Amino acid sequence: MRRLLLTAAVATAAALTLTACGTTEPAADDAKETAEPIALTDSTGAKVELDGPAKKVVGTEWNVVESLVSLGVDPVGVADVKGYKTWDTAVPLKNEPKDIGTRGEPSMDTIASLAPDLIVATNDLPPAAVKQLRKVAPVLEVRAADASDPIGQMTENLDLIAKATGTTERAEELKKDFDAKLAEGRKALADAGLAGTKYAFADGYVVSNQVSIRPYTSGSLVGGVNEKLGLKNAWTVKGDPAYGLAATDVEGLTKLGDVQFAYIGSDGDKASTPFTGVLAKDKVWTSLPFVKKGNVHRLPDGIWMFGGPESMGKYVDAAVQALTK
Repeated sequence: MRRLLLTAAVATAAALTLTACGTTEPAADDAKETAEPIALTDSTGAKVELDGPAKKVVGTEWNVVESLVSLGVDPVGVADVKGYKTWDTAVPLKNEPKDIGTRGEPSMDTIASLAPDLIVATNDLPPAAVKQLRKVAPVLEVRAADASDPIGQMTENLDLIAKATGTTERAEELKKDFDAKLAEGRKALADAGLAGTKYAFADGYVVSNQVSIRPYTSGSLVGGVNEKLGLKNAWTVKGDPAYGLAATDVEGLTKLGDVQFAYIGSDGDKASTPFTGVLAKDKVWTSLPFVKKGNVHRLPDGIWMFGGPESMGKYVDAAVQALTK
């Protein structure tokens, strides 16, 4: 199943400035040598040993890249930088990382040229590719998603990456802020009389003039967040075991009934906005009760639906605002 498309690199100006000033501070390599070693076990059970907190980190998937940025670690290499910048403006890159290729097929040579301390990958990457990456640098492989506990998997990944980068305090702050955001959003919806509202979230694509709609079931990360907000997921289709995503067409929307319908697209990817594009004159779409009532909400671009606490926090704000306006 196709997933949506998202940047960061190495800043050396500070180091050059210190050298020019004749500083007596220890060099980065010396600091690393005095750091405490870190031993981790990743999601596959593989042992990952680091000399100290990883600083030069490569991310092969956007969700781990977002976690790195949120934790204050600017990745030196990112898969599909342009895509990240299109789809995850909620947590923008703060540097200009090297583009290491596509998320499904990163360039081993490009990654090796960056001499990273750590490569953070997900199990979406083929095992053969991960095996090759382990020849370049230590690899921390996390489980990309888990429909049985989408929010738990998100925070588990964040914690693991934080341990590898020495940013556990920041991880705790992110989780605390996210919990507070959920509580705030749930209260706002309840106060507006919207607790238990039937709500369907989706995205869609136009491929070869055909509209494909992707429901986000209760097993999706967005679906998990919606339930924490006190909303009732209106989708009855079954999602995949990892991302909790399903597939349907316009006719499949007729089974939803009278709901609040929300979606995210991107103006940077015109194929991702069928709801305001080719469907605008579709008789099935225009006959749907939630379309007739104006209960269709396009949430702001740039919120990555498979991201971390910061993306999900901004999703909460957007969903609450859309439903209570």
